[in-house]
Amino acid sequence: MAKRVFLIVLDSFGIGGAPDAAKFNDEGSNTLAAVLSYSNEPFTNLAKMGLFSIDGETDPRITEYKKTNGALPSPIGAYARVREVSAGKDSTIGHWEIAGIISDKAQPTYPDGFPEDVMKRLEEATGKKYLCNKPYSGTDVIRDYGEEHIKTGNPIIYTSADSVLQIAAHEEVIPLEELYDICKKAREVMSGDDAVGRVIARPFVGEPGNFTRTANRHDFSLPAPSSTMLDLLKSEGYDVISIGKIYDLFAGRGLTESNPTKGNTDGINKTIEMMDRDFNGLCFVNLVDFDMKYGHRNDIEGYATAMHEFDDALGTILEKLGKDDLLIITADHGCDPSTVSTDHSRECIPLLIYGSGYEIPCNMGELTGFNNIAGIVLTSLMSRKYQRDFCPAADTNSPDPDNIMSYVDLTNLKTVATTDDIKDLIDRAASLGTASVCIPPCFIKDAVRYSAGRVAVCTVIGFPNGYQTTGAKIYEAEEACDNGASEIDMVININFVKSGRYDEVSDEIRLIAEAVHSKGAILKVIIETCDLTEEEKVRLCRIVSGAKADFIKTSTGFGSAGAKVEDIVLMKKNVDPEVRIKAAGGIRTEEAAKEMISNGASRIGASKLGS
Repeated sequence: MAKRVFLIVLDSFGIGGAPDAAKFNDEGSNTLAAVLSYSNEPFTNLAKMGLFSIDGETDPRITEYKKTNGALPSPIGAYARVREVSAGKDSTIGHWEIAGIISDKAQPTYPDGFPEDVMKRLEEATGKKYLCNKPYSGTDVIRDYGEEHIKTGNPIIYTSADSVLQIAAHEEVIPLEELYDICKKAREVMSGDDAVGRVIARPFVGEPGNFTRTANRHDFSLPAPSSTMLDLLKSEGYDVISIGKIYDLFAGRGLTESNPTKGNTDGINKTIEMMDRDFNGLCFVNLVDFDMKYGHRNDIEGYATAMHEFDDALGTILEKLGKDDLLIITADHGCDPSTVSTDHSRECIPLLIYGSGYEIPCNMGELTGFNNIAGIVLTSLMSRKYQRDFCPAADTNSPDPDNIMSYVDLTNLKTVATTDDIKDLIDRAASLGTASVCIPPCFIKDAVRYSAGRVAVCTVIGFPNGYQTTGAKIYEAEEACDNGASEIDMVININFVKSGRYDEVSDEIRLIAEAVHSKGAILKVIIETCDLTEEEKVRLCRIVSGAKADFIKTSTGFGSAGAKVEDIVLMKKNVDPEVRIKAAGGIRTEEAAKEMISNGASRIGASKLGS
């Protein structure tokens, strides 16, 4: 569960492969591939987020880039390809779908300019005559009509392949506030069948032959037809903070704070500043320059340069990410700068996730619907974790020095164990007053039902070799707790220990400890001492302590040797005082068990004791 979610939309950063691209005349468009065609300079942090591990990246420009860069960084979180299902490819519909709304009807476009009746209503509402009224590039239209606009004072009206009505005016001819007022009135006119996604104010400055658009663009979007995740979060008392044109795209609805920007650099800086603020909710960011400055102008070099600026900043963002933060990076559509078209392209988008709840590398494949992102945001912020009511309650065993069996996890992990064997184990454990029974995961539900609270149920995960992935171990541990196990014995990844990958070993233990503790259970970490050097044992004692596990355990009982007194002594010396020690493997007599306890063990794993 996250406290803060940072959702960053790289406006127009599609990754190709939309299955319905041909319907939009965009077959073969791939914004990512176009950007990579400019140079082989690595995008280190986007690679860490999983950008180059997404399924379906078959464009030759992408495969060549990956080949040239060799071993790219491995993903640190979850990643996916996401296909749009709404009937459109513009920013409004893309952002609406990200926020949970599927638009089954495309917003109107005007490939021949706005009809006469629409122009008449616009002129009546705004008191202005207009120039142009054609589909046009934003930079070309001020070049071709800017001088006439200055002479006549008439605004320039134009559109594109997207559902937009754009009004351009020189800031010294029509001041900003007047231009915004004209656009507000135009927004009221463009309703019903003519409800374009956005009415956009496009101010510019300069002299004839040298006009440039300013950063004072303002979008007047069509309000979403129903509640979005923004509305829901705001109604539930969460902070909903926008950076960039999010305010415009949602017509200001569902937000508690708005932070306009003057481009990517400003948006990136405001995002990094926001990471130093304490809030509870969503920070929704749009970086518009990818689309506005580079995609629509077919500027591959500019797009690539801007992507590297973001990749560099991403390193800082990842460093600032807190324990309760979630980072999501995605897009709203494509705008391939390598095609003849200067308009948006129907593409899939990347989904890159890292942070609270998503700290395990995971290929999520292809997801259908940008609205999957809304589900991830809402689940991360609003879901609750419920502790299990274990019977008997977890970690309530109080060993009796007069009963050696009260220290024992009575164990049957045989590969040929049957349901009847597990029942016999439980009956014996209950009669002897053992700490728990330790059984295979497949028998947990049966054991909990049969035990009926007479004895705690323990199980093993990653057993016996420990080389399963972290994600598999976490799932196995959580499922075991949900099935009723109140104690979890996990095997570390000894392969990683031998490879010197201690950070990954530490992260795995920490994540599994957090997962198990969130269920109300306890975790015992098996380090398999027979396979380790003394230096490795000492280091693992410190790692287990730092990961906040409840016990460190010597052995699986399936290794080349079991518990040794000298290992218990070493562990006692090197673990934190709150970490208890479990000795297991080859302990067949009460005398052997007592020796382990006298040297520091507080739990014994055994299958033969009490027979």
